[in-house]
Amino acid sequence: MNKIKIKVNGKIKLITNSYKLSDLLKNLKIPMKKVAIEVNEEIIDKKKINSIKLKKNDKIEIVHFIGGG
Repeated sequence: MNKIKIKVNGKIKLITNSYKLSDLLKNLKIPMKKVAIEVNEEIIDKKKINSIKLKKNDKIEIVHFIGGG
């Protein structure tokens, strides 16, 4: 299996070549309701995460929303 490098919130991560954005979020145990996701500086519609295949050198930013007042 080929491994490729991506960056997730500034940290390098090695993943398999056929990894999808949804696989990454499951692997990191990210709750979908409380996050915003950006791939290569483009905000991602959560309905599309199953169809987005990650590529070498992709930069993913995952921002958690925190409630409060």
